[in-house]
Formats: sequence, structure tokens, C-alpha cells
Amino acid sequence: MATIDRVEVLVTSPGRNFVTLRITTSDGVTGLGDATLNGRELAVASYLRDHVAPLLAGRDPARVEDTWQYLYKGAYWRRGPVTMTAIAAVDVALWDIKGKVAGLPVYQLLGGRSRDGVLVYCHASGVDVAALVDDVAAYREKGFKAIRAQAAVPGVSGTYGIRKGAYYEPAATALPEEQLWSTEAYLDFAPAYLAKVREKFGFGLHLLHDVHHRLTPIEAARFGKSVEELRLFWMEDPTPAENQEAFRLIRQHTTTPIATGEVLNSIWDVKQLITEQLIDYVRTTTVHAGGITHLRRIFDLAALYQVRTGSHGASDLSPVTVAAAVAVDISQPNFGIQEHMGHTIETYEVFRGTPQVTDGLLHPSEEPGLGIEYDDEVAARFPYQPRYLPVARNLDGSVHDW
Repeated sequence: MATIDRVEVLVTSPGRNFVTLRITTSDGVTGLGDATLNGRELAVASYLRDHVAPLLAGRDPARVEDTWQYLYKGAYWRRGPVTMTAIAAVDVALWDIKGKVAGLPVYQLLGGRSRDGVLVYCHASGVDVAALVDDVAAYREKGFKAIRAQAAVPGVSGTYGIRKGAYYEPAATALPEEQLWSTEAYLDFAPAYLAKVREKFGFGLHLLHDVHHRLTPIEAARFGKSVEELRLFWMEDPTPAENQEAFRLIRQHTTTPIATGEVLNSIWDVKQLITEQLIDYVRTTTVHAGGITHLRRIFDLAALYQVRTGSHGASDLSPVTVAAAVAVDISQPNFGIQEHMGHTIETYEVFRGTPQVTDGLLHPSEEPGLGIEYDDEVAARFPYQPRYLPVARNLDGSVHDW
């Protein structure tokens, strides 16, 4: 019987920092798992290297469920982003190994296809409304059927989601950039520019918008009501989700669909949101919610309450997560949509075999496992760089949710 022989924690920064776990069995089969937690990468790397790796040596790699329970229940301090990201890396790597041993892509081990392709949405943005409209048009030309739209609020440097170059990367400074924010200015401006996008492109386009936890529940209710006629696919993260009860107030005042969950790490963090149907899309992802094993539990619970999936897929998740996400998405009956931002050319040189978008759809690899290969030689050219996500401050100087 093969056992886990070697566990390596690999850190590289081909345009942004990624942490990758590589597990090798005694008969030479390798599996990859993403362990990236944006702005806290080395915390997860240390957790894996110092606490998890010693526990895996000699274990049966085929016992994926047992290993998940061992790492979760076996640790007194449970949940939280660092722990769940570390567990996710192990879980995804073991699924990758299982697929390679079986000679099947991971999605086949999850039950095979429930659909022909995975609908994705991209990120359009602009420093003003005209630039945003041009960016939406460019993505439409590339074949995207669903587009998230964000425009810079005039006079507000801390507007979320505005791309500065070819790729959006907010964690770009050695210390946190402090940005100014005005909720009042945003609430006056955002509905108007979303209306311009809808006016230009009509209702044949799925239009999404990310509030990024910036509003109180009643402010989010006001925003949702103000854009109802625009028929958004969803408004994302309208308010911080620590207080799940807060979404009830939003729900009472607007029919605009609600999506949340990218910063939530377990089924318990989204239980009330799902079972009380306070959201329409749950956005948990493999890398931050315990891997394929735990994510499927969340999604199966969501299916019982007619909540669909909409997993986080920003560029701070490595191509390993892209491959794992597509494997889950293609097989999940209540799939809704998948976020997809893409990566730098250098990232694709490190992670070979990353699924690509064709006509607005992602397709899983047909290679055994996840179909991703990690190039150590290329990765060595991109050492770790300390980077932090920004911090938002209100106009009076107090800290606001970023």
C-alpha cells in the first residue's frame, strides 16, 4: 500500500504570492493543493510546514475523508481562514493523487458532468463611466456572457475593484495602502453607472456588481432596491457577513439577488444564510473552505434550499484552485456561476495546464487528477514578496470595512 512519503510547502510570486502544497506518495505520485491566503500567505505556509506536514507522513493518501476529519477534529482550535486553508491544501492534493491513481480527472470522481461547461464572469472596471463601458465592450468581444462592473467613485480613492493594469491585484504594497471611502458618494453614483451599462448592452448580458462589504444592512437594502429595474445577476457582499441575521433586513426590502461567502470558511459560517434562504448564491471556495470535501457539503446543503453556487475566483487563488473549482462546478447540480479573473503569463509558466475560458465557459481538464503541473525551476525565479491588502478609512479618518 502506498503511503504519504513527502510533503512540501512551495512559495512563489509570479506577479503575486502563491503558496502551494505538494504531496508525494511512496510510489511517486504527486498531488497539488493551493494554500494561498492573500496578505497572510506565510501564516498558512508555517501552519502546514510546522504543524500539518509531520502528521501526514506514513498516512494512506487514499483516505481523503479520514484525513480531513483527522486534521479538523483532531485539532482543538478549529475553523478560521488559516486552519481551513491549510486543510484545503491537503484535501485538494489528495483528490489530485486519487485521480491520478484512478486514471481519471477529479470531476469524474465527483460524479461526472452535470453540464457541458462552467459559466464564468469576468471583471470590467474603469476610472470613470466611459472607461467602464469600453471595458465591458472589450470583454463582450472576448465572448464573456457575464460581467462584473465597477467604476471609480469620483473623489473617492478607495473605490473597490478598479484595475490599474492588465490584471487586478489589490495586494500590491509592502505595507497596507490606506484609502479614503465615502458610502454616501458610492450610493449616489453606483446605481447610475450600472444603469449606463445596462442601457448600452441591454438585458442579454448577465450584469454583476460587488459592494465588497461596504454597507450597513439598511444601506444595502436601499442599494438593492435602487437597482431592481436593472435586474442584476447579483449584488455581492452587500454587508459584512459575520452577522448572518443582518441579511434578513436586506431580504425584506429588495428582490435583487444576494451573493456572499468568499471570506467565510465553513458550513457553520453559512448555515443560517442558507437554511433561512437569506442569500441566493453562496461564494465559498475550495481553498478557503476546507477543500473539495468540505465545499461539496456546503453546496449540497445549499441545494436543499434552492441556493446556487458562485465560488470566489480572484487572481489571488492559484491555478490549482481554478482546476479544483471547475471540477466541483461541472459536477454540482446547483451550480450558478464561477468567478474568473485569469493570471499573469508568468503564473501560467509556473502552473502548467490551467483551464482556460472559451466563449464564456471554463472546461475541466481531461487529464488524470487536476491536470496541473508545478514547474519548480520557473517558480524559483519569483521569490516571495511581502504584500498587504489595502485598509479603507472614512472621510473622518475612522477605519471602514475594506
